[in-house]
Amino acid sequence: MTDPKTAGPTPPQPKQQQRPPGETAAMTPRPDHGEESYRGSGKLEGRVALITGADSGIGRAVAIAFAREGADVLISYLDEHDDAHETAEWVIKAGRRAVTVAGDVGDENHCRMLVERTLRDLGRIDILVNNAAYQMTHETIEEITAEEWDHTFRTNIHSQFYLSKAAVPHMKPGSAIVNTSSINSKSPSPTLLPYATTKGAIANFTAGLAQLLAEKGIRVNCVAPGPVWTPLIPSTMPPERVESFGSNTPLGRAAQPAELAPAYVLLASPEASYITGAVLAVTGGRPML
Repeated sequence: MTDPKTAGPTPPQPKQQQRPPGETAAMTPRPDHGEESYRGSGKLEGRVALITGADSGIGRAVAIAFAREGADVLISYLDEHDDAHETAEWVIKAGRRAVTVAGDVGDENHCRMLVERTLRDLGRIDILVNNAAYQMTHETIEEITAEEWDHTFRTNIHSQFYLSKAAVPHMKPGSAIVNTSSINSKSPSPTLLPYATTKGAIANFTAGLAQLLAEKGIRVNCVAPGPVWTPLIPSTMPPERVESFGSNTPLGRAAQPAELAPAYVLLASPEASYITGAVLAVTGGRPML
């Protein structure tokens, strides 16, 4: 039996800073994506998944878990080639096929191409995980440029619309879309204003799309993480916030990416056949108010 308060590293973390979007290898401590711990049981046997932001963090943990549950995976990422190739190696070690594709999901043409590559290289698409995200920390609204606001929306929410629209015509009944929202969708951090706003939009998009696609037998849900130890943190927050990251949760620490993966597996699997339009909170005890 594991005490959840000590199931992962606890603050303080070493002060550290990276340039966005950050790299896994430069993080201290190194995140746990379930490389050595996740055990599959065939929940996604024979399925094909497209996962955005799958090079590191939550996306890598989900890719590893999906592969060990029997799914082939297209790994979509921006330009973190080393991280993406490492994720692919874990998928291949699980005996599944891996395809890596770099590019900006904020571009609609690229999103269409991602779906086309999934169909061409892996034969079908059963699961879409919209996970890619961008954030930056700002103390005042005056610091936020119009360009950054637009980029955040294109990456975080426009991409989910582009990919869902492209994927749905190829998805059969029983398929699933899983979006990544955030505790910020209900309890927005003022210093993450653009990011938090998009996460609220994702929760609403999920609820609406779930109703729209129910007739097709396609389920749509989202996971709302609390603080998670990923490269996004040291690359988008000042060192003093990185040091205390996760300390504001009842469990007293940030989640490791591996602790998020089971939520995505559940929502993608037939075991969640009556769950659609839901927000699954994984927040270390912080309430979704």
